[in-house]
Amino acid sequence: MKTVDQGLCSLLGEQPHTLVLGSMPSQKSLQYQQYYGNPQNAFWWVMAELFAFEHASDYATKCQHLMKHGVAIWDVVAQCHRPGSLDAAIDQSTVIANDFTQLLSAYASISRIVFNGQAANKLFKKHVCLPILIKSRLTFCTAPSTSPAFAAMPREQKRERWRVAMHISDV
Repeated sequence: MKTVDQGLCSLLGEQPHTLVLGSMPSQKSLQYQQYYGNPQNAFWWVMAELFAFEHASDYATKCQHLMKHGVAIWDVVAQCHRPGSLDAAIDQSTVIANDFTQLLSAYASISRIVFNGQAANKLFKKHVCLPILIKSRLTFCTAPSTSPAFAAMPREQKRERWRVAMHISDV
């Protein structure tokens, strides 16, 4: 019998303009019930650098900073069987995608989707079908994965690629 992991609820503010999409939370993230809960994941360091908040803040504070800046977080996959935390281990036959049509209809303020890595982008293309009216208002960008599994790129370079993906000017 395959165990099926359930993803996390979306993290949304009142008027988000950017939706960051990962693939599926890691085992540590699921254990802690926190997006990017693995301390080796560079996501919160990158966001702290881009939005000028303390990386060591507690999870709720970090989330508040992102929501204040119009950034929402979710994952492409709502549930799937995946032994371990690697995206390559996701059993594609068990993937159930989150309901993006409902979310994007309810949050018309979202105009940009930034994928946290290629895996999230590929999963989205394979498992999500958006109505043309919603799709036409969105821009899509893939930023480098912040996962510790993607160690080929230094986190400083990831930060700069994320700065471009998030449309943040360096002032």
